[in-house]
Amino acid sequence: MAEPKTRRAKGTKRKKDPNAPKRSLSAYMFFANENRDIVRAENPDATFGQLGKLLGDKWKALTPEEKGPYEQKAAADKKRYEQAKAAYQEKLANEPAEE
Repeated sequence: MAEPKTRRAKGTKRKKDPNAPKRSLSAYMFFANENRDIVRAENPDATFGQLGKLLGDKWKALTPEEKGPYEQKAAADKKRYEQAKAAYQEKLANEPAEE
């Protein structure tokens, strides 16, 4: 039989290091950040969830050529994150252990 996964005690959560690098954004997130204000202006009464749905529909309607610039931004951001993550992990490895 498979070993059951260990569970953390209820209410405990690993604290996020504030010095850790921020994750990379997806192509969709670059698109959404760029177009959110436009969609909000076109639909002033839309709720937060409705704005997300409208942005998702616009993203799905884009052709691969129209998505290209956002995918390039996402690739560049992913590269940035990988470099920052490697530097961060190297820094952690070189720090003396806290007791």
